[in-house]
Amino acid sequence: MRLRAEWLDDPASRAVTDALEGAGHRALYVGGCVRNALLGAPVSDLDIATDAAPEAVVAAAAGAGLRAVPTGIAHGTVTVVSDGRPYEVTTFRRDEETDGRHARVAFTAEVAEDAARRDFTMNALYAAPDGAVVDPLEGLPDLLARRVRFVGAPDARIREDYLRILRFFRFHAWYGDPSGGIDPDALDACARHAGGLGRLSAERIGAEMKKLLAAPDPAPALAAMAASGVLARVMPGASASNVASLVHAEGDLPPRWERRALALGGAVDGWRLSNAEARGMERRAGAAASTLPPAALGRAFGREAAEDAALLAAAAAEGGVPAETFERIAAGAEASFPLAARHLMPALEGPALGEGLKRAERAWLASDLTLDREALRRIALGERA
Repeated sequence: MRLRAEWLDDPASRAVTDALEGAGHRALYVGGCVRNALLGAPVSDLDIATDAAPEAVVAAAAGAGLRAVPTGIAHGTVTVVSDGRPYEVTTFRRDEETDGRHARVAFTAEVAEDAARRDFTMNALYAAPDGAVVDPLEGLPDLLARRVRFVGAPDARIREDYLRILRFFRFHAWYGDPSGGIDPDALDACARHAGGLGRLSAERIGAEMKKLLAAPDPAPALAAMAASGVLARVMPGASASNVASLVHAEGDLPPRWERRALALGGAVDGWRLSNAEARGMERRAGAAASTLPPAALGRAFGREAAEDAALLAAAAAEGGVPAETFERIAAGAEASFPLAARHLMPALEGPALGEGLKRAERAWLASDLTLDREALRRIALGERA
């Protein structure tokens, strides 16, 4: 099979592969770029595997006038920059020792050994610069069938790095065929080794979960996670029962991992979110708990949080969100409170002025922002009287 992709013929890509091949080495694209191109999915990063040792990669790049950055040279990775684009070039490797989180590797000249250390067969696909697909482990049929299958024995792959449990469900969410079910042997292995997730850092767990939740429809994968006991390990108290109805309510709206996380209802304390992410989750939780009408919700919590709250409410009722609701939320998020202190002075001053403005704003929110300035002024003054 031959891969066809614009980036194969890009002069920047050609410069990197020509530099390696010109120095007598193999240059094979590998992993996500090959997988996604074969599926017709977007490709972001371009990774290259080679039989050249890291020092030889640096020398080949320098000989071709390309910049080489030793970003992970101890693990065999050199970033080669061509026309401003980074290409991660990694020497073929085999695992010498693993501890469930990290691996000690040795370099090899054999692509089959490099493929054997990868997690899933669909990630063990390579492509030559001319597009010829190299498939040492017969992963192409799995990819075309959208079947997520571990390389070799699932138990062995998981013990090498327990993050592969979460990656299994994430890849099923993004690339698996829900109608084909999930690999039962892999699912059993994930359940057996779920305790190993406790050895992972919060950052790694959070990163995987956010990627999983951003899939077009993560509901089947999350249901399998819940059934295997894995979901409870990374999100205590979570339930996957509302996610399918949420995805249905979302329709063509872009997915947001925060919205799906709230639908699960569990704790995300163990994900080590950034301050901005934590604040975003708090806003969404506040909006979801609020009884404010749509425009007022948008005004109080912002457009994204209010939209997510409306979708979560619709999912709980197994319904949808009317377009008018989104329009009101958007209008509310842009609205400005029409009453200012100058409209109440000198009738109100000092603490009474602040109290009057607060009363008027509460009434404005309760009216879904429909009260005009004069009505709000009367409310502020009338409350005072």
